[in-house]
Amino acid sequence: MYIVVGLGNPGRKYDGTRHNVGFDAIDILAQRNDMKVNKLKFRAFYTEGFLGRNKVILAKPQTYMNLSGESIRDMVEYYKINPENLIIIYDDIDLDVGALRIRTKGSSGSHNGMKSIIYQLNSQEFPRIRIGIGKPEYGDLADYVLGKFPKNQIPTIGETIEKAALAVETIVKKGIDLAMNQYNG
Repeated sequence: MYIVVGLGNPGRKYDGTRHNVGFDAIDILAQRNDMKVNKLKFRAFYTEGFLGRNKVILAKPQTYMNLSGESIRDMVEYYKINPENLIIIYDDIDLDVGALRIRTKGSSGSHNGMKSIIYQLNSQEFPRIRIGIGKPEYGDLADYVLGKFPKNQIPTIGETIEKAALAVETIVKKGIDLAMNQYNG
């Protein structure tokens, strides 16, 4: 069994923002696999289904980004899954817009949602898919990540979010090594 979590902030005002690319990837993954992320438990919207022969939970925490770990900890404890079967999808300012990176483990970097998850799980030994959103040239970082993509970046980020969903399917069905070889640019 796998738990796949996309990070983001709840509420319509955050739809389409840089910080919500994890939510967007979960939506695409659910749509591709005829699932609806419409159940509420663990302070998250979630659904259960299968990717190939493997049961998966797709989840979008509703705790706001900086407290994502609380929701994820509840899921991990309830389902008693191993850290290698938890996949987190999130935005990364340290990657150029449209870049995609898959790792088996690692630190939080500057991402507050990942800091919360690592703190709550007391581990950084879980796979993650990072979607590059780039850095602001100037101005407030919070305003940047909570802002929407400019029109010229929408096609690129849309393709990357789609690739993130495909990467999850590859990880679950064929393993993370193949996914890293196939999707890390």
